[in-house]
Amino acid sequence: MNNRIYLASQSPRRRELLQQLGIACQVLPSHIDENPHEVETVAAYAIRLAREKAEVCLRRVAHESLEPLPVLAADTTVCLDGDILGKPADAEAAFSMLKSLSGRWHEVHTAVAVATAVGTETALSTTHVEMTAISDADILAYVASGEPYDKAGAYGIQGLAGIFIKRIEGSYSGVMGLPVFETAQLLRSAGIELLKNG
Repeated sequence: MNNRIYLASQSPRRRELLQQLGIACQVLPSHIDENPHEVETVAAYAIRLAREKAEVCLRRVAHESLEPLPVLAADTTVCLDGDILGKPADAEAAFSMLKSLSGRWHEVHTAVAVATAVGTETALSTTHVEMTAISDADILAYVASGEPYDKAGAYGIQGLAGIFIKRIEGSYSGVMGLPVFETAQLLRSAGIELLKNG
């Protein structure tokens, strides 16, 4: 049974979601320039980053003569009023991001790419998220937990910040960082078997 891939990400959340699908993954992180291009939509930005991460990793597999398995990469981008909210550099940036999201709707775009020797396929999941109004004290307490620092938009829906999320329209797993539906479609297209026993 072919259920093994390379994952071009160090995200523990993505590994957990793949494990739920019965996928065994070997982590091969890729490093690319993540600066947005001029005149690039947020959705196009997320798709480009996912594609570039997957293709960089696929070239590494070939260069190092590793086992030729599909490479999966993803990129999660939080967008508020057309602006990209990346991972906060420090407590001040995390506080500022959460303050701007408080009491507002925003979008979470997660792009997934699967690269093989045949080519690269991509998919995009866009979810609308409504965050409740958060007091400064609660924002400070959340920032002090350390959870915001490795997360786009300075929050993790599956963690402590779940208490701030009033409503979502779209994919919960997409907000976590890997939309399961789209990911399963891409993996099946790449020859990965799902829902098989033994």
